[in-house]
Amino acid sequence: MKRIMILLFTIMLFTACSETTNNDYRFSGESEHWEAEYSYKGTEKWGEKAGKKTYSNQDNFEFVLKYKDSLEELSSLQKLEYSYETNSSGGKNTEEFTEPPQTVIFSTSGASKGGAKVSEDEVIKVNVKWDDFEESFELHNKSK
Repeated sequence: MKRIMILLFTIMLFTACSETTNNDYRFSGESEHWEAEYSYKGTEKWGEKAGKKTYSNQDNFEFVLKYKDSLEELSSLQKLEYSYETNSSGGKNTEEFTEPPQTVIFSTSGASKGGAKVSEDEVIKVNVKWDDFEESFELHNKSK
């Protein structure tokens, strides 16, 4: 019985000393021809181990870019280049087409452990180049 009480006390103490924050943000925006959404989910954990404060985080994201007009208008598309930039990271993708694209939606995703986190008030910059055209716009958090 004494061991069970010690175990329960230890679990309660550990739980009381740790804190977890879940971040779930959805940034969106658009330009004349494109719209985009950046979804971010992250978990931050603070605790204490051997008398020292600890911190860990992990996250995942998805960036979705959508052409606002018809798929037919992209039928002659040769090259699509898009990039996005947060305060702490970013991404870039290039697609070359030998045949007309089959979709107006392009996406990329990823995850990390211990990387830089995205803040809820960030403004994400997006740049899209397709053939001889280029547009830039910003994504803002819609989950506030």
